Amino acid sequence: MSKIKYYLRRIRSLNRGKFKETFDKIKVKSGKGTIPLAVDMLWCALRYGAGYTDYEFSAWWTLNGKQRKTYLTRGINDSLVKKVNDPTYYHFLDNKAESFELFAEYMGRGHLDLTKTDEKDFEAFMENRELIIAKPLSECCGIGVEKLKKSDFPTVHDMYEHIKSAGGELVEDYIVQHPAISAIYPGSVNTIRMVSIISDDGAPHILYAAIRIGRGGSVVDNLKAGGMGAPIDLETGKINGVAYGRMDCEVYETHPDTGVKLYGYQIPMWEEAKELVLKAAVKIPQIRYIGWDVAITENGPTFVEANQHPGYGFIQYPANTPDKIGYLPEFRKYFKI
Repeated sequence: MSKIKYYLRRIRSLNRGKFKETFDKIKVKSGKGTIPLAVDMLWCALRYGAGYTDYEFSAWWTLNGKQRKTYLTRGINDSLVKKVNDPTYYHFLDNKAESFELFAEYMGRGHLDLTKTDEKDFEAFMENRELIIAKPLSECCGIGVEKLKKSDFPTVHDMYEHIKSAGGELVEDYIVQHPAISAIYPGSVNTIRMVSIISDDGAPHILYAAIRIGRGGSVVDNLKAGGMGAPIDLETGKINGVAYGRMDCEVYETHPDTGVKLYGYQIPMWEEAKELVLKAAVKIPQIRYIGWDVAITENGPTFVEANQHPGYGFIQYPANTPDKIGYLPEFRKYFKI
């Protein structure tokens, strides 16, 4: 019954316009007719929990049943989140100000919660600062994030009014990323998405990692904002696949703006980044499955934010799964899914 309720909720929340757009693209890519494609997509949703974005991004029309069973899907991921994450603790991750307090030792930068302070506090915060990030407290995917310079405003008062009118609720120091990361694309802080899980024995593990990279003048690296993502080998810290742009489903072996070759690129301070995630993961054991956004600076890794509903698409794009085996077997090392 719970499975039926889940699919009914998914149908009610379906973006029909986006679904039709995606369906039409898949028809062209797969060469399937309307009815055979619709039947196969419905079967994949019911049998494997695969949403239409799963079907598109992992090219499910090229997979047989045995291969499909190895893929992490929207339905399976949702089930895992529901199984191991206690929603009563979500506010520690959803509210960025609370995240700053809980993970203060790992954040490495100043911040100010504008919902609990006034303009005088903001003026004091900006006294010795020039460049900051302003963002809403509870949005994700780069929504509402602004990179602001004090010198671009006539007065600090004007800067404050701009932030408040734009929906900014938190200001924080701008992260100056490591030169090796900036070389890939200097316009955004290119974060490392590292996904941790606490297994049944209470031990933290890192399931997978990927670098998210901005492009095209964007100041954020999020895929929904036009960025791209590429997987990272957990042992070596090197990019070990091509990058994908979620908005266009294109494959990138080099960055389109800087020309930097991505495959084999070494992420600096890799062991330190893994250690940071493993330590932070046990700070809130009630949320056992977390996606961490880690920035690498010259002084070491630092957290940008954390997410209680991690994505998984980075690691299952066709070019990065030449054997057509998904990532579900890795998850099953720690959980019965």
